[in-house]
Amino acid sequence: MVRLNAIILTYNEQQHVADCIESLRFADQITVFDSFSTDATAELARAAGAEVIAHRFKNYAAQRNAALESASGRAEWVLFVDADERVTPELAEEVLASIDYPDFAGFRIPRHNYIFGHLTLGAGWYPDYQTRLLRVGKVRYDMTHEVHEIVILDGPEGTLRHPFIHHNYSDLRQFFQKQRRYAALDAQMAFKRSVRPALKQFVSMPLRHFWYRFVTLHGYRDGLHGLRMSLLMAWYEFYKLMLLQRLWSSGAPKAGTP
Repeated sequence: MVRLNAIILTYNEQQHVADCIESLRFADQITVFDSFSTDATAELARAAGAEVIAHRFKNYAAQRNAALESASGRAEWVLFVDADERVTPELAEEVLASIDYPDFAGFRIPRHNYIFGHLTLGAGWYPDYQTRLLRVGKVRYDMTHEVHEIVILDGPEGTLRHPFIHHNYSDLRQFFQKQRRYAALDAQMAFKRSVRPALKQFVSMPLRHFWYRFVTLHGYRDGLHGLRMSLLMAWYEFYKLMLLQRLWSSGAPKAGTP
């Protein structure tokens, strides 16, 4: 039984995994929970000294629950870190201090999102809290939310002060690649709940979302970058509706991919 197991979920993350592992040396155990990557992710992780567990991907919530199950009986706490995230020395120190508090089931951690090379503080990208420091046996992920996972804690939640460093999207190609995948999963969840889009929503929802990002969440503070991000997230809402309408036309949702 170790005190803290840092777990990295991966699929084809050879460009990130070694640096991510390096930022986690403070943990008692580092585990790469891999979705059968086809690149060198697993080999690089082993070479860096991490344990590698291969597990078939179903959806994001199921993958995190499987990773938690793998830590059961082996660790008291789990720290989930994405491969494109880094833990700073300040955050590492705060994590180690926080797991000494016996009354908490988990802690949320803010993130500094670097998008297209810009630290993005508006449009909802900060503090961008992620509940990632979890007491094993006191937490599970809601299986009705297959993406943008929701944590269910059996106990109180604390909040850490120091952020993850998140190298979110390096360019537009990567942005659209990831957002299309997320939109497909969101559309499938809506379809399963029998949500059917109305024609007017194809205009109203993207417009409302742009206003929410750019004005309500202060995207304007990031200047032209904030404008671009607000427009891109409005596009996401439109694209999600389009995929949802296609599901209603075909009558059958498709399984997600990692």
